[in-house]
Amino acid sequence: MTSTVPPAGRPAAGLPPITMVGPDFPFPYDDYLGHAAGLGQIPATAHGTEVAVIGGGLSGIVTAYELMKMGLKPVVYEADQIGGRLRTVGFDGCDPGLRAEMGAMRFPPSSTSLQHYIDLVGLQTRPFPNPLSPATPSTVVDLKGESHYARTLDDLPQVYRDVADAWQRCLDEGAEFGDMNEALRTRDIPRIREIWARLVERLDDQTFYGFLAGSEAFRSFKHREIFGQVGFGTGGWDTDFPNSILEILRVVYTEADDHHRGIVGGSQQLPLRLWERAPGKLVHWPQGTSLASLHEGGAPRGAVTRLHRTAGGGITVTDASGAIRTYPAAVFTGQSWLLLSKIACDETLFPMDHWTAMERTHYMESSKLFVPVDRPFWLDKDPVTGRDRMSMTLTDRMTRGTYLLDDGPDKPAVICLSYTWCDDSLKWLPLSPAERMEVMLASLGEIYPDVDIRRHIIGSPVTVSWENEPWFMGAFKANLPGHYRYQRRLFTHFMQDRLPADRRGIFLAGDDISWTAGWAEGAVQTALNAVWGVMHHFGGTTDPTNPGPGDRFDELAPVELPED
Repeated sequence: MTSTVPPAGRPAAGLPPITMVGPDFPFPYDDYLGHAAGLGQIPATAHGTEVAVIGGGLSGIVTAYELMKMGLKPVVYEADQIGGRLRTVGFDGCDPGLRAEMGAMRFPPSSTSLQHYIDLVGLQTRPFPNPLSPATPSTVVDLKGESHYARTLDDLPQVYRDVADAWQRCLDEGAEFGDMNEALRTRDIPRIREIWARLVERLDDQTFYGFLAGSEAFRSFKHREIFGQVGFGTGGWDTDFPNSILEILRVVYTEADDHHRGIVGGSQQLPLRLWERAPGKLVHWPQGTSLASLHEGGAPRGAVTRLHRTAGGGITVTDASGAIRTYPAAVFTGQSWLLLSKIACDETLFPMDHWTAMERTHYMESSKLFVPVDRPFWLDKDPVTGRDRMSMTLTDRMTRGTYLLDDGPDKPAVICLSYTWCDDSLKWLPLSPAERMEVMLASLGEIYPDVDIRRHIIGSPVTVSWENEPWFMGAFKANLPGHYRYQRRLFTHFMQDRLPADRRGIFLAGDDISWTAGWAEGAVQTALNAVWGVMHHFGGTTDPTNPGPGDRFDELAPVELPED
């Protein structure tokens, strides 16, 4: 169990493990990827045709990789660096093995499509030290100036177990947790759709906080406050309180916040290795072809500055160098706000209701700061108490979450001094990295007055505020109440036979287009949707034994709420 407050319920004996094949569109992406027949094929007359892929994050690279395997020529545009929010950095002047994950750093086993690519490129994973997880030697929960040291939930005061029980009862009573969890495990599609249709209609207008406050289990404000500050899975969830409860249910149903693993050596290796990888089985291109080899100098083209439609259904792309190229199809994988501001766009690119959905997209802020240290000194034992000198820390102080990351007792290590979201992230925005570090050290000094963290720091801090990154403008999407209809429009955009003929040819992908924003699995799943959409656009088909997401769309389509 990786959580301070565990997810409600446990699977019945003998049920299969959960996956992030979620309730909105229960298509088996992992089975689709693993099938020997592949993802589909396009007519030979389309082989070698260029397709623009805008954005070199995980979704863009997966899209480009799979289109290349089909015999198309993806042309990738990237404003910054391959990886997107899979961004791994080092520390100047320090051991190159010391790495900091500025974006995604922990991945649940339920991300089975993501795991397909992790395995494909030969990466290894290991347990991530979340609060109270078996990979975490100890955890300190510090609220209102009172600290509690724990190795398991049972070591915390009774009130924390009461909060855990309240969350379990809240989910069982208000969200049919046990029934949905079992239906998802067994991939009982009719049952999944029946339960979810009922919940979407009832809960789309409800906030996370309103869901809690309306539950008899959480009638105590004290319990709601502790739950917000300490939470479940990765820590406090009070920053999600204004968001739609449907967003939270998708996470807990699929155990997305549990049993996390980190990628050894850093998550950015995944898109970078896919970029360089020559598939063993591909169409049209000679053996040894990779995405890198299809691009001049082995690098993607630069930032896109303009997108517009031209005669014959072309999608015309202007990049930062001034170069203009027209494609019969394009896939946009960046955060959708970029289409409203950083990139000049024709309104004719998308139907007006899709533009509305992009404008209504709600992104959450997020900040991190890491420092390198000489060794994992936190494993030293206090001679009086016998406890670890420092622990993974959850607090209501400025730092909120502090993570301790090491590769062994005798090697340099890394501390994520602070990981924050939303308002807590905005508090850091005006501060320089050095100023941020000073505030964090002061906060942690109140929790660990006898620990001199500064003495162990061996390099300058590295930090990020995703809301201040010009090609991101936020960390990840989180729907507000009433936004279900907007998300449905964006997710289903790959089904372009349903669009006017003059609005086809450009496809949306990325985790913010998915139902599970903020998770790399959503980036992969929407990439596979876009690949199917492009294949279909060129007149291609899937093998009858391995139907794709578009082939099964009518069977699995997300609940459609009335617009009136």
